[in-house]
Amino acid sequence: MQESSAQRKQRFEASQGPRIVGPRDGQHGDLGGCGVRFMVWGEESGGGFSLVEHPIPPRHLCAPLHRHGREDEYSYVIEGRLGAQLGDDVVYAEVGDLVFKPRDQWHTFWNAGDTTCRILEMISPAGFEHFFDELITGRISPDEQQVRYGSQADPASIQRLCQRHGLVFPAPA
Repeated sequence: MQESSAQRKQRFEASQGPRIVGPRDGQHGDLGGCGVRFMVWGEESGGGFSLVEHPIPPRHLCAPLHRHGREDEYSYVIEGRLGAQLGDDVVYAEVGDLVFKPRDQWHTFWNAGDTTCRILEMISPAGFEHFFDELITGRISPDEQQVRYGSQADPASIQRLCQRHGLVFPAPA
């Protein structure tokens, strides 16, 4: 199906056109275990992907074990050391490494170092970035994520993960 000129115009306007997203640009928020900076919203990419940055404080768990039924996630480490549980495997990623978290796989991630860790997280297809936004603004509880976003979380995993890897998991501010 070919895109109409009206659809192209709408997509271009949503993308805000060609631009540079600088290091301080984008909406910022606190998810508790990590921060979030929205760099590319799904509406800007035609729904193909979204891009967020997650700055993660030292030794912080970002989320309980969870899985997404609709999207894949790709985490590119730009600073620090990332730990991740992918299914039953625990992996560690350094600067320049990419961690692939496919849909339907239980996973979580954390800062495995004593300095800040920052990752660029690409979500494909887009949409799950709105869960982060709704969590920050209080428009959704983590319990609602399964219904609205097709994902599941295991809150009981938090204590086990923190003990096993020497982590903390604070509640969102």
